[in-house]
Amino acid sequence: MSANEGTVFVALFSGINVGGNRIVKMAELKSFFEDLGFTGVATYVQSGNVVFRAKKGDAASLTSALEAAFEEKWGFNSRIMVRDAGWFERLVKDNPYPEITDEPTKLHAYVLEREPTAEEAKRLAEKCTGPERFEIKGDVLYLNAPDGLGKSVFANLIGRTLKVPGTARNWRSVLALLEMAGKAGG
Repeated sequence: MSANEGTVFVALFSGINVGGNRIVKMAELKSFFEDLGFTGVATYVQSGNVVFRAKKGDAASLTSALEAAFEEKWGFNSRIMVRDAGWFERLVKDNPYPEITDEPTKLHAYVLEREPTAEEAKRLAEKCTGPERFEIKGDVLYLNAPDGLGKSVFANLIGRTLKVPGTARNWRSVLALLEMAGKAGG
């Protein structure tokens, strides 16, 4: 299939394969996308990342269709963030912490359902009292957690405080997905 047949997207799943719950095998997820008619399907690590090509539809319509089909197949809801390859390129280019990209476990990108309001961002900033730093650019929250995400008290507060649904990926995953999206488009 030539690269001009469709747009390359990345789907990020939240809440699957965490702590032994809601198990979805990546091979089954790949088949699920192929059965829905998508091409160039590739998965990355168990947290649920899928690169695929769609002939029609935009991120919003694909998100709705995928969430509905996923729930029908697996019997539970997973919030899915669908973004196109160009969006991922901007995410990497706009990284406010280029000095820590060589320590990818200390840099995370939260893909948010929408851009937080100024009030929501302010509320979150008030909770950021530890070693972490964050910056919000559009619908991405960049988090620098110097001690790693697992030890970050602040990271656990992000979802509850911001109240904007999202899903986090470490920088290694972000770069891998961008590379996969580039290959799928070429």
